[in-house]
Amino acid sequence: MTNSMRQSKLFTKTRKEAPSDEVSKNAELLIRGGFIHKEMAGVYSYLPLGLKVLRKIENIVREEMNKAGGQEILMSAFQPKENWEKTGRWDGLDVLYKVSDSQGREVALGPTHEEIVVPILKNYLTSYKDLPKALYQIQDKFRMELRPKSGILRGREFLMKDMYSFHASQEDFEKFYEQMEGVYKTLFERVGIGHITYLTFASGGTFSKYSHEFQTITSAGEDTIYVDEGSGIAINKEVMSDEVLSQLNMVKENLVERKAIEVGNIFDLKTKYSAPFDLSYTDDKGEKHPVVMGCYGIGLGRLMGTVVEALADDKGIAWPETIAPFKLHLLSLGEDAEVLKEAEKVYESLEEAGIEVLFDDRAGLSAGEKFSDADLLGMPYRAVVSARSMKEHGIELKKRIEDKGKIVTLEELIKKLVP
Repeated sequence: MTNSMRQSKLFTKTRKEAPSDEVSKNAELLIRGGFIHKEMAGVYSYLPLGLKVLRKIENIVREEMNKAGGQEILMSAFQPKENWEKTGRWDGLDVLYKVSDSQGREVALGPTHEEIVVPILKNYLTSYKDLPKALYQIQDKFRMELRPKSGILRGREFLMKDMYSFHASQEDFEKFYEQMEGVYKTLFERVGIGHITYLTFASGGTFSKYSHEFQTITSAGEDTIYVDEGSGIAINKEVMSDEVLSQLNMVKENLVERKAIEVGNIFDLKTKYSAPFDLSYTDDKGEKHPVVMGCYGIGLGRLMGTVVEALADDKGIAWPETIAPFKLHLLSLGEDAEVLKEAEKVYESLEEAGIEVLFDDRAGLSAGEKFSDADLLGMPYRAVVSARSMKEHGIELKKRIEDKGKIVTLEELIKKLVP
């Protein structure tokens, strides 16, 4: 898809109703808007508008991982059974899809990639001089969610960025981990939800005392968190106790209960995965040590769904400028030849200026239908060319989140929207 598009050429169309089995707001709005298509429970295809959003999120994620020193790779979705047996997760991970061929050979369909990335790095790492390293990928993952009901927030097949860091010492790992906290905060700000996303202490599970989740406040959230609005940090309900509060210097009276969606997490893996594969290095005295690891995950579709859940209103989606499929939705109203001619001129000028524009040039639709579609699709700006706007010698410009528009000239419109 180019930077601009005529809506009459878009193969998808908006729908008045979402499928009756969809209960989540993100799935309802994204399906009605033609961003995604449901294949089965927990599995969706991304259509032109949805793919544009997903790719923009992907580019932001990639830029931030590269800035943090991550090197991008792409690992196989098929994973050897013996690798999973080595870590004890072949029988220990209940979401693992196991696939057999006609010879009865079994492989895992990757839900995560520790079992692949560690053996890869083992080929290239020997000395402490080879550390630290951070490798990441953006790839489809598969998890056996038995009752997926949250649209693209929790799927059986989903696009995920997973990064793995490798260190010679716990101290070096902790320095990088802290850096990643900042990277994630920047990333969530860039996709438009930084103001409602909190670094949240959660249970660290088997290999560390705490892990950190990034939780976005929304009434549709699956998690309950307690937010300290003064410090900007939060604690997950599952780890909430007087002992934990005192360890984290948090005061119960300052905490506000909120519903939230987890949009990312960072873990201290210690040597949980390096040890089974004997991923180690020799120090400057020739002594051997296991490599210390961390991992850093973000579900890209989940992030997209969270933006919809958190920012949509009763009319439809409200995309942040950074990830909207198009910056501007240009509407041509009525069948008047002069209006159509003017709208075409505006469209061509916007295209020439390099502005991402979706042009609603569809014939035979009322103004109400076009306005309703524009609100549902949720581009950050809407520009209207009509007999009324032409009488006032301009174009009516309105932000998606504003109630009233104003008449501007074509020059003013371009100046406002040029990146």
